[in-house]
Amino acid sequence: MLKYILIMIIFSSIAFGSRIKDISYVKGVRNNSLIGYGIIVGLDGTGDDDKAKFTIKSLVNMLEKMGVKFDSRSLKVKNVAAVMVTAKLPPFSRVGNKIDIEVSSIGNAKSLRGGVLIMTPLKGADGKVYAIAQGNLSVNGYSVKSGKTKSKAVKNHLTVGRIPNGGTIERELKNSILNKSYLDLILKNPDFTTAYRLKKTINEQFGENLAKAIDSNTIRVVLPVSLKENPIKFIAIVENLDVKVDTPAKIVINERTGTIIIGKNVTISSVAISHGNLNIIVEENETLSQPSALSFGTTAKTKSTKIKVKEDNADFSLLQDKVTLEDLVKALNSLGVSTRDMISIIQAIKASGALQAELEII
Repeated sequence: MLKYILIMIIFSSIAFGSRIKDISYVKGVRNNSLIGYGIIVGLDGTGDDDKAKFTIKSLVNMLEKMGVKFDSRSLKVKNVAAVMVTAKLPPFSRVGNKIDIEVSSIGNAKSLRGGVLIMTPLKGADGKVYAIAQGNLSVNGYSVKSGKTKSKAVKNHLTVGRIPNGGTIERELKNSILNKSYLDLILKNPDFTTAYRLKKTINEQFGENLAKAIDSNTIRVVLPVSLKENPIKFIAIVENLDVKVDTPAKIVINERTGTIIIGKNVTISSVAISHGNLNIIVEENETLSQPSALSFGTTAKTKSTKIKVKEDNADFSLLQDKVTLEDLVKALNSLGVSTRDMISIIQAIKASGALQAELEII
């Protein structure tokens, strides 16, 4: 049975702030994606089959570079799988640092469990090699099959794995952000009010006009003279300041799961709500019709149909002008409606123009 959930996000009158580091990031300080093509070996017959021509070709090329020459037509690759290797290059990474590696099958391998990734170069968007990946693959799952009954038990996804600390940084990515006289803070959720509050908080903390809101997304902060030679300390102070984040009036509905999330600033103009259910029940019954005695008739089945219509009484609930989230929820609960009915009512209120909030259906 599907259960429906109503999630109400209600804030108290006390204003709690969020750290600047949680709602923004320093421009230029980010991860960079790396990608490579590799070969997994050592599989227990669960690798690519002979139809995966690129796997055979890759294995032949690798062996030829090692001085091994043979007829590729005699090669079986069921213990080998071709994979795409991906990773994230953290900011300020240094040569020799270790990173985690993600491995995904691109052939028709059944499982990568127990495999070993052969040395694979990882390239950035500029085509340069920034890391080398190699190591034993960790696959969180299993597959058990019975040969007689053909029954099968599978847990998790067996064609995707992970190599913790399986990559080694070989090239550093230059970052000059700490050499500038200013830094740009980028809000993760752009908002003019939040940008203004962030700028005001920084200026009040240092007692100088250091921060300036460029737009709803960017706040430029000039390093103070006293900390110009120590930008790390300045960033550490700034990112731990608390700022009250402003959120738009919004209702999010997931009709598939029956989840409703209502934000704090949602208000409704004066409106009267009435909700009733119309139930139509169709019943079909079969009866046997017996012929009279000494007649030549035969027993026959007859169907009788009954249609019942039941309509619940409609009760009106009046909402005064500019009611709050709490008033809205109380009014809907007073009608005794289900969560699915609440979704319909909220959509109807929005269609009437009485809902002062954005309605998003996912």
